[in-house]
Amino acid sequence: MVIGRALGMFYRVQLVALPQALTGPVMFVGNHPNSMIDPAMIFAVTPRKVTFLAREPLFHVPVLGWLLRGLEALPVYRKQDHPTQMDKNSATLDTAASALVDARAITIFPEGKSHSDPELAEVKTGCARIAFKAARQNTTLRIVPVGMTYEQKHRFRSRVHVEMGQPIVVEPVGELSPDDEKEWVRQLTDRVEEGIKSVTLNLEEWADLPLIQTAEELYSLRLGEKTKDPERLRRFARGIQLFRAEQPVAFEALRENLMSFRARLEVVKADAADLGLQYRRGEVATFALRNVAALIFGFPLFAIGCVLFFIPFMVARIASRVVPLPADRVGTFKFVSALVLTPLWQTLLSYWAWRAWGPWGLTLSLLGALPLALFCRYFFERRRSALRDAMTFFTLGNRSKLKAMLLVEGERLSNEIEQVATKLKPRVISVNDESSFSA
Repeated sequence: MVIGRALGMFYRVQLVALPQALTGPVMFVGNHPNSMIDPAMIFAVTPRKVTFLAREPLFHVPVLGWLLRGLEALPVYRKQDHPTQMDKNSATLDTAASALVDARAITIFPEGKSHSDPELAEVKTGCARIAFKAARQNTTLRIVPVGMTYEQKHRFRSRVHVEMGQPIVVEPVGELSPDDEKEWVRQLTDRVEEGIKSVTLNLEEWADLPLIQTAEELYSLRLGEKTKDPERLRRFARGIQLFRAEQPVAFEALRENLMSFRARLEVVKADAADLGLQYRRGEVATFALRNVAALIFGFPLFAIGCVLFFIPFMVARIASRVVPLPADRVGTFKFVSALVLTPLWQTLLSYWAWRAWGPWGLTLSLLGALPLALFCRYFFERRRSALRDAMTFFTLGNRSKLKAMLLVEGERLSNEIEQVATKLKPRVISVNDESSFSA
């Protein structure tokens, strides 16, 4: 519960969950872009108590190891970490399978590693081997693919899209020959990989991300629909792979035009969705009054918060830059740092308040310090967003010729995108019907 609440404060989580209740034996399998944040994210979005598997060396990391043991995580001995202790994995898999037999829920990240690559890594067989051990004990279980897409995984209050795909139902299995067992595991591993791909934005390279975002914004603008639709973005990602492979010349031409258009939008601090905005006098006045009021009443609190929390904020910020960390572990480092520093600093502030103002100061500190810290972060992010909105208004709202020129170019590009999308649509739409898997 504590981890879930803390994650809800650190990130803005958007959950697309399954309509049915996830009871009985369940194995959550997901992509792994954000180190220890990923299993914690599954804790936060499901009411089930979840057991998960983690790399054994993490159990020896200060604070993190304590958290893992407290969450009853199971150690995985990888060849690159412990080449002489691989035999211990058999006991770990047996324990995980026993949890499923007991109708519990477990989480495993079958890529076998956390990484910041845009494309899903090779899915290992561990999850299928656990499922086989449970199925051999007359257990019917469900494997639920989970896709996690982080907008900026190391930034406070950034958005996270968490989506659960259709479960793969694994039926009990009887005695199999070694070759048949190997084939059973391979087939289930392939199903798991396809399930994870169906709920993640699986890119060939990070350079494709701004490309599909711009294309999706223009396409949505043309249809009059909301932008940043996760399913549409996934279809665009799959479509780009087909388009690049089959028509490389046409792909490069469209890519160059789209990125050039995006660069011109970035000059005026806008995106494609801003071209569809209509600035009405009443709405502009409301926007201006709301932000002036926020500055008048919110800035004094923000300034107080900056003074009170300057030290822990700077300690965490400097530490995250000084400590050499892979990109996929920065978010975990900041999150764990916040879990450690927040209660310590809260205790220190409460002591100072008690010494200065007695019981009233202590009460005020205990009740108000954490909300004030969260408000400061929110105020900072919201004012930055408001500044960007204001700059966009003054640029596009007052320069009608520029906006008209961008609209014409956007219309031409969106028409081209629609033609390509119409041709590829039947091949990129995936149908994820719940199905069973058995020998």
